[in-house]
Amino acid sequence: MYRPLLVCLSIFCSLTMAVHGHALIQNPDARNQQSLNGDWHIIVDPYENGFYNHRYEEKPNGYFKDAKMQHPSDLIEYNFSASPTLRVPGDWNSQKESLFFYEGTIWYRKAFESKKQNGKRYILYFDAVNYEAIVYLNGEKLGRHEGGFTAFQFDATKALKKGMNTLVVKVNNRRERDFIPTVNTDWWNYGGITRPVRLLEVPQDYLADYTVKLQNDKIAFHAVSSSQKKNQTIRLHIPELGINEKYSTDGEGKVTAILKAKPELWTPENPKRYSLTVSLNGEKIKDNIGFRDIAIRNGDILLNGKPVFLKGISIHEEAPTREGRAWTEEDARTTLTWAKELGCNFIRLAHYPHNEAMLKVADEMGLLVWSEIPVYWTVLFEREDVYAKAEQQLEEMIERDKNRASIILWSVANETPNHQVRLAFLKKLVKKARQLDNSRLITAAMDTQTDNGGSKIIDDPLAGEVDVIGVNSYCGWYGGTPQSCASLHWLSPYNKPVIISEFGGGALKGLHGEVNERWTEEYQAAVYEHNLTMISKMDFVRGTTPWILKDFRSPRRPLPVIQDYWNRKGVLSEKGERKLAWKILHDFYENLTSSE
Repeated sequence: MYRPLLVCLSIFCSLTMAVHGHALIQNPDARNQQSLNGDWHIIVDPYENGFYNHRYEEKPNGYFKDAKMQHPSDLIEYNFSASPTLRVPGDWNSQKESLFFYEGTIWYRKAFESKKQNGKRYILYFDAVNYEAIVYLNGEKLGRHEGGFTAFQFDATKALKKGMNTLVVKVNNRRERDFIPTVNTDWWNYGGITRPVRLLEVPQDYLADYTVKLQNDKIAFHAVSSSQKKNQTIRLHIPELGINEKYSTDGEGKVTAILKAKPELWTPENPKRYSLTVSLNGEKIKDNIGFRDIAIRNGDILLNGKPVFLKGISIHEEAPTREGRAWTEEDARTTLTWAKELGCNFIRLAHYPHNEAMLKVADEMGLLVWSEIPVYWTVLFEREDVYAKAEQQLEEMIERDKNRASIILWSVANETPNHQVRLAFLKKLVKKARQLDNSRLITAAMDTQTDNGGSKIIDDPLAGEVDVIGVNSYCGWYGGTPQSCASLHWLSPYNKPVIISEFGGGALKGLHGEVNERWTEEYQAAVYEHNLTMISKMDFVRGTTPWILKDFRSPRRPLPVIQDYWNRKGVLSEKGERKLAWKILHDFYENLTSSE
């Protein structure tokens, strides 16, 4: 068991103020970079004594003094070099048994060598840290970020040294009522630096952002320089489409252009992508981008003008072949291959933005995507600062993934209670999402239904605000018997497409029994069979994402022998083994495909 050690930190930092660098850089994978992954020394600090130790130097932004003993009489009650290590990327819960349930602060330190060059800028880029990160480079505080599933960055140019450098990150995964998500969730609160860390080397004036997308049968191109200088040259090259153009930035360092072209459109059956290069000041950024259109009309979802039924599954960011958070391309390929084998053309990434590899592999494999922020259950909807956190995560999700053709839906919430304050909160998020990206549809998963004369009616004013209505319904698991579901009749007062965004039940792989016996594979299969019969009669349904692809860790699920802190609603076990419900869903999707 770890003993908490003391860390020297300058001054108390506000836990409510989010400090950012500049806008999130687009496509960090394509930049010149140094990986900071690997073993980091850690100090477990449940009392946060590192904030209050008196050995610090007072500076305007705070100063972290990684002190060393100089004399035998020195009293320094911590030593990173002698402390244990954790792998980055990675969560601490699955790496060390003593940290399995740990929620609180851990200090991370990485020593690395830099070949810093004059005339370059250096950006410290974190793909994600759960939940709060405060970052120090060579003692200088770079800033703070809140939110466990979105990327963030800081300009490290001034603090970086040529030669050896010390990077310290205070990571805190403690749950708080005013966080997004709030204190109560149904997934594991994996703490740590859970996704890659890299040091990006870019020109002084670099290509900060770009968007390339289909717009009214043409290609819309938008690019932004990190500076606001006029007359910088930005080039766009798409060889296969014969596009090789150069543009001069305006007074804000921006370029906007519409290009005539007839790209082959991206579909799940043919996920065509085009190799392109965007360049500025000698930096050439390569990407692979698909072009497609998504819209709704008369209750249908139209992909490239044609109605599509979304044969989906919900997915948590749980590693497919080991315990802990997923983050690698291999994790993404394994998980999405399972979805394809199930017969899916669509996935719901619940309940937060997943790692960037998932989106890039989905682009490649031809899987449509629902991407979501963790406005989950009972957040403090009346608080303006809480809304600001939700909007920040929405912006960071859209900023990172706007060039991914696979994403067709931005989701602003899951299972939130129906009241006016919540509605005002979510209406603002819907409006913001449309301002940030008008090329995709907006949705939310709702569980508000009323009974009327034997029928279930979708009854949530939020349904009037979104483009596509998500409905969570657990008939046969949280209410009624599996057999009762087939005869349920549903009504929708909205002329909008509906996705049954959650249904299902739990089963322990290998546990068999009667069809009415909880936790058996037979019971779960019956839930699927009768819910799918119910869904087949709902003429306004345009897709489903049953809950869920694979069993996942959850502290809400302690039942010994059966759950053991696993949510057992997966059609696959935690080891990727197929349950009986897998075949029920697979055959349903296969029959849909053959009838199309």
